[in-house]
Amino acid sequence: METLKYFESKKEFNVFVASTFSDLVKFKRENHQKAFNELLLEDLFQVKRYISKRLSTALTKGNLPQGKYKVDDFLNQLFIETYDHFDEVEDKDGLHVWLFKKAEELLEETTADEEYDEFFFKNIDDYTKPEWDEMEEKFSTDGDGDLVMIEELDDISYPKNDYLLKHVFIEDDKKEIQDKLDKELSGENIKKHVDMVLCQLPLPMRSVFDLATDFEFTLEEIAKIRNQSFEEVQQLLKNVRKSLEESFINRYTIEK
Repeated sequence: METLKYFESKKEFNVFVASTFSDLVKFKRENHQKAFNELLLEDLFQVKRYISKRLSTALTKGNLPQGKYKVDDFLNQLFIETYDHFDEVEDKDGLHVWLFKKAEELLEETTADEEYDEFFFKNIDDYTKPEWDEMEEKFSTDGDGDLVMIEELDDISYPKNDYLLKHVFIEDDKKEIQDKLDKELSGENIKKHVDMVLCQLPLPMRSVFDLATDFEFTLEEIAKIRNQSFEEVQQLLKNVRKSLEESFINRYTIEK
């Protein structure tokens, strides 16, 4: 599917999804399920990628058995859920958020409760560069989530390295650190480090960070997708940014 190539940003794609709402309503009212699903498939471009990332991490962490679930399993169920419950969508502007919310519910129903390394989370600022390097080597050889479903994630929508850094170092006084990292590290190294740290963090933190940075949803929209309060989502995003920031600073021996 090449839909996103025609849009310069995720927000423009949100506008496209909203523009399909009236046709979807018409197809549903006229019981044209085939036409409904063909149009819905275009709307699910980003949702498919979100499902892929969630499944790849769950497989990496051993929360799902290898080979049992595929992205298309969730998409097929999402087609059914969307057609059967489309009247729940209040208006065109809420369609994309609603689709992500339904996908999140399906994922939550299937994936086991994910464990995370509490020691890592509490002591992330104490890790040394050699410890980070050792962790990355283990992460790469023991089951990097990106390697599990690389064919599902290889699309134009993946953020570039400077995009990732801008969402980690958001304060003005961290601009120098961001520029230093962007200059000295390759995009692959930055991506690998972010993925590795996110994999160690609690699922809600990872999910909120992905939805905010990779898919450009607002905090209000993320709260709806995850069925949480605005304040909870805001704190989760703050925590994950702090963890990523500390990890970059300590690993690459940058003075604070």
